[in-house]
Amino acid sequence: MDFDAFINNKVVPVNPEFWENYEQEYKDFELGELLKHARKEAGLTQAEIAKRLETTPSAVSRWENHAGNLRFSTLQNYAKALDKKLSISFS
Repeated sequence: MDFDAFINNKVVPVNPEFWENYEQEYKDFELGELLKHARKEAGLTQAEIAKRLETTPSAVSRWENHAGNLRFSTLQNYAKALDKKLSISFS
């Protein structure tokens, strides 16, 4: 799903509450897309990474599609399951 589809499915863009939370919603979307991209780049399905994380494919889907409020430990474990290191920066 691209960002325009995300916006159209999430809320009506004329909704003032949407615009108040736009930046955070975008960051959540972007994080989910990063997770999905990293998983696909590793050649894994949601079911395969779920098995590595000892969770369900629906949990992985939720993280990739609604990434707000993920625990840091979840991100670390996700990266480890992909044989990657988690890197965080501030700008």
